[in-house]
Amino acid sequence: MDLILASTSPYRRQLLERLQIPFRCESPNVDETAHPGESPAALAQRLATAKALDIASTNPGAFVIGSDQVASLAGSCIGKPGSHAAASKQLHDSAGQRVDFYTGLSLINLSIDYHETLIERFSVVFRELESLEIETYLQKEKPYDCAGSFKCEGLGIALFEKMIGDDPTTLVGLPLIATCRLLKAAGAPVLEH
Repeated sequence: MDLILASTSPYRRQLLERLQIPFRCESPNVDETAHPGESPAALAQRLATAKALDIASTNPGAFVIGSDQVASLAGSCIGKPGSHAAASKQLHDSAGQRVDFYTGLSLINLSIDYHETLIERFSVVFRELESLEIETYLQKEKPYDCAGSFKCEGLGIALFEKMIGDDPTTLVGLPLIATCRLLKAAGAPVLEH
């Protein structure tokens, strides 16, 4: 099976490696700007499809996985902070709140005319956080390339009151349960490789 992850995200690559099947990564060329009025879920779904299609167009016989994640606080998209100050603001805003993560997943193989896209939701409820806790966390983990300003697979778990969802890998950026389900439906089950 020729499997391509349409992403250069180290987090998605590490997740897909868990399935112990050979794959390669390619960087899609997709404008990630939200359309006016586009919901976080619709944006994540559209971008996942666009990324998979971009790579599939030059690899028609491959199974191409596209994924994108959009975080939402009180209905507004929150992205990767990119800096300490922005991460601090995101965590202060999120304290005591629920943040929803919408992860779009698309699997495309043009040679067999297979295309399936879905959206997975996973939420976290933050504890009330003190400024010192936020500062300590940011100094230790520096999650400036992560939507929501935390790494749940690391020390970020200490920021939460609870997590809500079916598959915790969704929160990291690639829902593995759904990925396995789509690969099986496309005739490429994970446990046969």
